[in-house]
Amino acid sequence: MNNSTICSSLGPCGLYCGQCFANENGAIRLHALALQKALGEFDNYARRFTTLLNDPRFENYPAFKEVLDLLTEGKCMGCRFQSCKLFEQCGVKECARQKMVDFCFQCKEFPCEDHGFDENLAGRWLAINKRIGTIGLQNYFDEIKDNPRY
Repeated sequence: MNNSTICSSLGPCGLYCGQCFANENGAIRLHALALQKALGEFDNYARRFTTLLNDPRFENYPAFKEVLDLLTEGKCMGCRFQSCKLFEQCGVKECARQKMVDFCFQCKEFPCEDHGFDENLAGRWLAINKRIGTIGLQNYFDEIKDNPRY
């Protein structure tokens, strides 16, 4: 992949949009759709299996299905193409646009407090950008592209 393609796959914060559950073409959504299709009308069987197999775990199937349905609804195309669908407080995209950088680590003011992330995500953002700055964009992408985001 060239740098332009990699840039469009990563948000300005450095998170890989393709591994996000909200991404319309992401692995999570595609796997959820496949699982949803494979399960078909399993609802009826889950209710029966609670009794037939004497396994109360099947009582949890409606909650599982609700989450699975949510994971199939991904409509985000990534932060480079639209506003963030997950973190309403995210200030990174607009800040990167104003500062004319592709990633936060490229900014002379990095690290800053303009990201808008909670403590957990702020820590990931900082680590990701330091890593990209240290090993380069291509090496970073190769390192994370097949790893889960969460």
